[in-house]
Amino acid sequence: MNAISGAYDWLTTSANWQGEKGVWHRLAEHLYFSGVCLAVACVVALPVALLLGHIGKGGALAVNISNVGRAVPTLAVLILLTLTPLGEHGDVPTLIALVLFAVPPLLTNAYVGMREVDRAVVEAARGMGMSGRQVFARVELPLAYPLVMTGVRSAAVQVVATATLAAMAGEGGLGRIITAGFNLQNTPQVVAGAFLVAVLALVVEGVLVLLGRVFDPMRGRSRVSG
Repeated sequence: MNAISGAYDWLTTSANWQGEKGVWHRLAEHLYFSGVCLAVACVVALPVALLLGHIGKGGALAVNISNVGRAVPTLAVLILLTLTPLGEHGDVPTLIALVLFAVPPLLTNAYVGMREVDRAVVEAARGMGMSGRQVFARVELPLAYPLVMTGVRSAAVQVVATATLAAMAGEGGLGRIITAGFNLQNTPQVVAGAFLVAVLALVVEGVLVLLGRVFDPMRGRSRVSG
């Protein structure tokens, strides 16, 4: 309980929120890492997964290959990248490691979502004269949307939590609060840093849930799925 009360005291001390080592600055760094990595991962994974799900070929292999990445610890990837020439380019190793970590849930959920669309609905749309592009945009993608967004939320939460590893490579983020606490043997600060990361992950997921509902292409219409 002393660690918890100490963490509360740490969080309610205004000095800990100010300056380059303060919470606000570290939070901005954390959001930068997380946002950039999630955006890049989406650009890389979603078009591939949606296309493979649409044509129904090669998706299983792509998903299996991406899932192999889950067996490799992100910290190990980060350390290896730091030891390469990429380590000379600031936060590039951290960004690459987090992108690789975010790709599997995005790829898997988007592909599965596309393949689970009721084939009868797809064939009916084609029978109505829709082109392949129209079937993709008006039928498959709207019906696959819930699973696609589930993948985005999963990837976002994982990236936010894992971005604390950036501190291991000397980069910023909320992880610096935790590592500084360890270095100072300040358990309340470690607990406070972990609490901040957990709260941020929950907030990010909540925001994505809200955005997912707002931009749902099937909102207001009944959803037919297989």
